[in-house]
Amino acid sequence: MNELRKRVENMESEQITNPGAYFDSYEDLKVHELMLTDGPRQNAYHNAIVGNRDLFAGKTVLDVGAGTGILSIFCAQAGARKVYAVEASNLARLAREVIKENNFQDVIDVSECRVEDFRLPNEEERVDIIVSEWMGFFLLHEGMLDSVLVARDRFLKPNGLMFPDTATIYLAPCSVPSRFDRWNSVSGVSMQCFGRALRHQGSDKPEVLTVAPEHLLHEGHVVTWLDLKEVTTEELDAFEAKEVLVGQRTGKLQGFCIWFDCTFPVGEQGGRIPNDIVLSTNPVAPETHWKQTVIPLPEGACEDLEQRDPIAFELKMTRNKDTNRRYDLQLTLLDAEKEEHSLPCECQMTKCILMKAHLEKMQVDV
Repeated sequence: MNELRKRVENMESEQITNPGAYFDSYEDLKVHELMLTDGPRQNAYHNAIVGNRDLFAGKTVLDVGAGTGILSIFCAQAGARKVYAVEASNLARLAREVIKENNFQDVIDVSECRVEDFRLPNEEERVDIIVSEWMGFFLLHEGMLDSVLVARDRFLKPNGLMFPDTATIYLAPCSVPSRFDRWNSVSGVSMQCFGRALRHQGSDKPEVLTVAPEHLLHEGHVVTWLDLKEVTTEELDAFEAKEVLVGQRTGKLQGFCIWFDCTFPVGEQGGRIPNDIVLSTNPVAPETHWKQTVIPLPEGACEDLEQRDPIAFELKMTRNKDTNRRYDLQLTLLDAEKEEHSLPCECQMTKCILMKAHLEKMQVDV
């Protein structure tokens, strides 16, 4: 099948030639209003920090990309002895006011600089915990994980904690009725040619939109899993996933949906077995401001799928050559007849049905 090259365009084209524009964009308070009113985001960080007082009490914390300072305040509320809030934009000045408003100015120190330029008061000092909300679209695009890893390597104690501490990227085939089916009739008028023109106009980039759970044709395949205590910046340069997935729902294959989950460390919580704290952008989870990223397929690649139909693909995520905060996505649809399937495979192709029966017979014989 034809190779599909999809590139996410920069939120601000100026950022390609002026890296400082990345930080300037975060001086727009509407950006922070969006984040502060994102309930799942706020709840996940609040539960992970304030709900884990045993991990924060008496500890030193570094907040990378502190923004309005709300995560630093959570840390202070959880009993942190000292919080270093680092914010590269002039929003740091507003953060100081928010911190003073909440009477934590004696606990939280705000530095207006990039974390790459930050220095702790005592050069021999290391922090116990790093917190950051660094995630971008499909986790890495327009994110700031590189800066968080710089902070980890320079300032975190050997047994220190990262909030969050793991991240996973998922991909699933999906239907995209908002980009395809809706143009079949607009107030009783067929607008299919307009829909085709609209899709063609945006054919060089994925779209950030909300995917309904019922439009997923598979529960999701793990593209990559990151241990944020161990991953290196070099390992973030490129990711590849090549797989044959088995359709779990009947529907129209019109694109591929990408989302991410992040998990946080948990303490003993009074002797109870702790539950994992997860910030999820899965379509089945409450909606976040990240929504999902969708790679729509061209007209000729869309097809009707039945349950157990195989879907073969290869996805490559590569750091953009112009700026390391951007990623290019390259999706190739493959021929399921020619690709190797996982065993046992639940798809309805004859070779997989026969192989599954053979494996089951072997188990019975044993």
